[in-house]
Amino acid sequence: MPEDGRQHSEDAAPVRVEVVPRRGLSRQVAARYVGISITKFDELVGDGQIPRPLRIGSRTIWDLRKLDAAFDLLSDPEEEGNSFADWS
Repeated sequence: MPEDGRQHSEDAAPVRVEVVPRRGLSRQVAARYVGISITKFDELVGDGQIPRPLRIGSRTIWDLRKLDAAFDLLSDPEEEGNSFADWS
């Protein structure tokens, strides 16, 4: 070990990071997931092209699976029913 007490990188134990998948995304993360700005995301939600969020207690979240479905519809505008406005 060096005199300053630090370990060399080859002596250090590997860092283990656990990635926990999320189904519910915050507004900022949902916009980033779709690949657009928050402003554009809000516009698409208002237009019914992106589904509205769920409220769970005090949290407002978007369902990842519904975002995927909305993105599929946005990428194929010829497909019928390309709006989430009428979804229940």
